[in-house]
Amino acid sequence: MTHAQRTLVLIKPDAVARGLVGSVLARYESKGLRVVALEMRQIDADQSDAHYADHVARDFYPGLRDFITSGPLVALVLEGDEAIEAVRHLNGATDGRKAAPGTIRGDWSLSNQRNLVHGSDSPESAAREISLWFPDVAAGTTGL
Repeated sequence: MTHAQRTLVLIKPDAVARGLVGSVLARYESKGLRVVALEMRQIDADQSDAHYADHVARDFYPGLRDFITSGPLVALVLEGDEAIEAVRHLNGATDGRKAAPGTIRGDWSLSNQRNLVHGSDSPESAAREISLWFPDVAAGTTGL
């Protein structure tokens, strides 16, 4: 029995600057996840605050906001069997220094903040994040 889900992924500015977008996308697609929506964009502080609403009051957040708004990123929606968990396993531990080899962060990151990718952590987060980044996909009105 399959449990099809959608999840939001952000390929962060550090991965874009390093030319890793294609390699990161290939990991997700090779796993069997399907790209439902994809867009490169540069976000502002308001979009960062909305996306990271749970973290805005935390001490580390100003640095995170500066980082996530520092350059273009790629936002995408992936779909597949247990996509949320699959993406989180592919991404690896948040701190790239502690992430397992073979994961995106384990292979390409040496940082807790500049950690290349974001993936939704629950079905509720995925629904909120997809509606924030891709309202047409969340509403089911896109042709993708």
